[in-house]
Amino acid sequence: MSQPHTILVFAASNSHTSINRRLALHAARVLHDELAVKVDIDALDLNDFEIPLYSSQREEEGGIPQLAHDFYNRIAAADGLIVSYAVHNGHYTAAFKNIFDWCSRIDKKVFQNKPKVALATSPGKGGGASVLKAVLDSASHFGADIKGSLSVPSFSENFDVQTEQLCNPVLAQELRTALLQLQSALI
Repeated sequence: MSQPHTILVFAASNSHTSINRRLALHAARVLHDELAVKVDIDALDLNDFEIPLYSSQREEEGGIPQLAHDFYNRIAAADGLIVSYAVHNGHYTAAFKNIFDWCSRIDKKVFQNKPKVALATSPGKGGGASVLKAVLDSASHFGADIKGSLSVPSFSENFDVQTEQLCNPVLAQELRTALLQLQSALI
């Protein structure tokens, strides 16, 4: 009997009420429950990795913070990733960018060639498409093996907060398609 694969799931946001966290956890449930993929879900909260803002001077003076090593090691321990990116002013959140910058000092290939589904959502019609584009454009530089991606526009119109799932059938199918690509990479 084969061991379950570990999937690291997180929102690239430090909001305690993050809609991207809800989307990422929903994707993990779809992978596990609906697609019946044998996985252990490792849900990470970016708030557990608050560290000083990256600067070369801080790195020179004190080295790389242990929490950056811990974050990097959680990626290393995973067989695959589901990450949902919040958008701030058209790009990554400062909280994610900071931990990402510190981790890139450990190894530029932060995502360590792990298969990944990249998601994004926002309250607006753009659905985080600008941050998702940045993620996809830079993926190969940072060791992300993107298997699928999805931008969910107008979160409150397309996600039922009572059932914690996508209520738009087209988006739900697009998510399943992306997750099936992740599943194929795990086999």
